[in-house]
Amino acid sequence: MSDDRYKHIQIESTLPKAWEQEETFNDVLYDWMQRAPWFAISAAAHVVAIMLIAAIPWNLFEKPDEVIIEASVDQAPEEVVEDPPEEEPEEIEEIESEEEPIIQDYEVSDHNETDVDQDFETTDGDPDMMSNSPFDQKAFNNVIGVGGGAGGKYGGRFGGKRNLRAGGGGTAEALAAGLEWLKNHQSPDGYWDVDEYWINNVSGGTEASEGAGSHAQDVGMTGLALLAFLGDGHTLREGLYKEVVSKGIKWMRDQQDPETGLIGDDIGHSFLYDHGIASLAVCEAYVLSLKTPLLKSTAQKSINYISRARNPYGAWRYDVPPLGENDTSVTGWMIFALKSAEEGGLKVDKEAYSGALTWFDEVTEPGTGRMGYDRLGSMSSRVANVNDQYPPEKGEAMTSVGLLCRFFLGQDPKDEAIMEKHADLLLKTLPEWDPEGFGCDMYYWYYGSYAMYQMGGNHWKKWKTSMEKAVLDSQRKDGDYKGSWDPVGPWGYSGGRVYSTALMVLCLEVYFRYARVLGAR
Repeated sequence: MSDDRYKHIQIESTLPKAWEQEETFNDVLYDWMQRAPWFAISAAAHVVAIMLIAAIPWNLFEKPDEVIIEASVDQAPEEVVEDPPEEEPEEIEEIESEEEPIIQDYEVSDHNETDVDQDFETTDGDPDMMSNSPFDQKAFNNVIGVGGGAGGKYGGRFGGKRNLRAGGGGTAEALAAGLEWLKNHQSPDGYWDVDEYWINNVSGGTEASEGAGSHAQDVGMTGLALLAFLGDGHTLREGLYKEVVSKGIKWMRDQQDPETGLIGDDIGHSFLYDHGIASLAVCEAYVLSLKTPLLKSTAQKSINYISRARNPYGAWRYDVPPLGENDTSVTGWMIFALKSAEEGGLKVDKEAYSGALTWFDEVTEPGTGRMGYDRLGSMSSRVANVNDQYPPEKGEAMTSVGLLCRFFLGQDPKDEAIMEKHADLLLKTLPEWDPEGFGCDMYYWYYGSYAMYQMGGNHWKKWKTSMEKAVLDSQRKDGDYKGSWDPVGPWGYSGGRVYSTALMVLCLEVYFRYARVLGAR
C-alpha cells in the first residue's frame, strides 16, 4: 500500500485563529444591547428589594428602652366662694362683703335729708343729676330685666343726700316712710303676714288692723315687699335694710319645693301670680347681690317652673300643666321674672317671649289700642260679689301691662304704632285718689307709671302729674298706719295693706328702678 494514503492534506484557512480574533466596538455594542433588557430587569428587582427592606419597621424587633415617668400632683387652690348646702339657709343672713362697700356714702337712715327743690320733671334726663347719685356704680348698672342704667341719660337712682322733692311732703320722705312701715311689719320669720300684719308691728302698736288681706297671698305679697326694698338699693350685701331682705329671701327659699321649684303651694287661682312675683324678687335679689351662689339654684328652679307653666306657643294663665288658656295679667309677671333671670345669666326659654308677643297682638284692638285680659276687647277681671263694685273701665290695667311688656321684649314705639295707641289710651284714665267713687286701682297705677315713663315726653309728663298727687297725698301719716296706704282698690281685699304699701313705694321708685329700656340698651 502506498504511503500516499497517509499523506497529510494541509488545508489552509484565511479565518483568524480563535486566539487571534479581534472584537470591534460594534461587536461589543451589539453584544451589550443583546443583554441590556436583562440588566434593566435585574436593576429594577434590586431597587424593589431595597425598598421592601427599607419599609420593614426594624424598631419593632428591638427591645424598647425602659421609660420611667415621674409625676407630682399639686393641691388645687381653694375656691373663694362656695355654694353652701341647701339645708343651711340661715347662711343668707351671714352674707358680708369683705371688700369695701359698693355704695360707700349710702346714708339713708330715714330719707329725711335736705331735699333739692326739684320735681320729677326737672330731673328727667339731667345727666348732672344722674351722675351725682351715690348709686351710680357699675355694679348697679345691670338694671333688672332691661339692662343699662342706674344712672345715665334716661334714668338714675337717687338716694343718700341726693333726694327728690315732689308734692307736699316730698317723694324722698314718702318713700322712706313706706319702707319703714314695711320693715316694721315683717314677721320674725322673714315674711309679711297679710291677714294679720299688725301682729308684727315692732314699733309698738298692735291694735291697728284696718286693711287686712288674705293669708293665701303671703308668698306673693312678701315678694312684692322685697321688690320695694330691692328697688331702693337694699340687697343681701348692702343697704340700710339688708337684714330685712336677707330674712325675706331666706323665708322664700324655705317655701320652695326642691323638686318642682314652685314657691308656695298650688292652691286656688292666684298661686301662679304669687310664684311669678316671688320668682321676680328672688331673681332681682340674685343679680343685685352680685349673683350670690346662695340664690342661684333657688332662682333657676323657680324659672324652670315658670317655663313648664306656659302654654306651648302661647302664654300663661292659672294651671300647671297648662290647659291652653292665656291671660295678660299673669303673663306680665312671668315675662318680668324671665327677663330678670336672663339678666342674671340664668337659663331661660326665650321661645316664651315670642309666645307672649303673639298673645298680646291677638288680644289688642287695632283701632283703640286696648289690650284685653283673656280675649280681644275684654277688660280687667273682677270677682262677682267681691270686688265688682270697682268699674274696670276706670282703668286700663291690661293695656299698661302689655305696653310695659312690649318695651321689655325689645319693641320700640317708633316701629310699633300700636304702642302709641296704648299710651294714648292710658291718658284717658289718669290716676286719681277716689276711694268713694271706687276709682283707685293701684295695680294699674304701678304698671302705668313704669310704662308711661318708658314712653317719656308728653305721655309721661301728664301721667306723672296725676300719679304724684294720687300717691303722695294719700299716704297715711297717723299712728301705726304712718307710711302706709289704705288698700282701697279692686285687689286690696286680697293683698291688704302690705300690697297697697309695696305697690305705692314701687311707684315712687319708677325713676330709678328701671332705666328707659331703649336708651339703656
